[in-house]
Amino acid sequence: MPPALHALADLRAEIAALEGTGKGVGEVMGFGDPRLDGLLPGGGLALKAWHEFAGEGLELETAAASAAFVARLAQPLCGRGELIWVLRRDDLHAPGLATLGFPAERLIQVCARDEAEALAVMEDALRTPGVAVVFGEAADVDLVAGRRLQLAAEQGHATGFLLRRRPFGGAARKPLSSAAATRWTIAPAPSEPAPGEPGLGAPRWRVRLERCRGGRTGEWILESREEDDAPHPFRLVVELADRDVAAEEPVRLAS
Repeated sequence: MPPALHALADLRAEIAALEGTGKGVGEVMGFGDPRLDGLLPGGGLALKAWHEFAGEGLELETAAASAAFVARLAQPLCGRGELIWVLRRDDLHAPGLATLGFPAERLIQVCARDEAEALAVMEDALRTPGVAVVFGEAADVDLVAGRRLQLAAEQGHATGFLLRRRPFGGAARKPLSSAAATRWTIAPAPSEPAPGEPGLGAPRWRVRLERCRGGRTGEWILESREEDDAPHPFRLVVELADRDVAAEEPVRLAS
């Protein structure tokens, strides 16, 4: 794209970010549990939008837990069109995604040279007809870049999942203000095998909804559903925000 057109697109995105979309809630994808869906506008995760996910600690570099979570989350959308994953490092483990029910054989992987290229490729992919889901990896997304991703998702009718990642290390930075519809923090949680069955149980994640435009926040333990005919990819195991602190045994001080 010529520099003049890039500048015009940036200006339009900045104006749109200041004005807001002014649109109501469109199509959504529910989690299948009112304790979570009830916090999201429209009763589910907004489609034709983009959502931001990040890990904690070392997970900000590897993004393993958040990558597995978004792959499972996006599984119901995979039959709608093409699947694009924009990488910052060529380290995506496709066989691991396949164990979560994700059609890794259909995934188109693009390895970007730098942060700017990753966001540009993600924007183009979201706008491309026939694309259903776009995954992208980036350390930071400012308000203008985030608004451009949102406009691209609306124009192309795709849904974006951006993983905040520092693939080459460095100090962690506070998330920038962005136009993401939701912002999540994802961490691995201990699995629990079914009664009477040895080994590991279904994968679990500790999921915190930190920001939701037009909705509320919360924190849960979610488990991947293993049933082939399950209508939703997750089962809510624990709602962490409702822990009964008062029921805990009080601390006894030495006399």
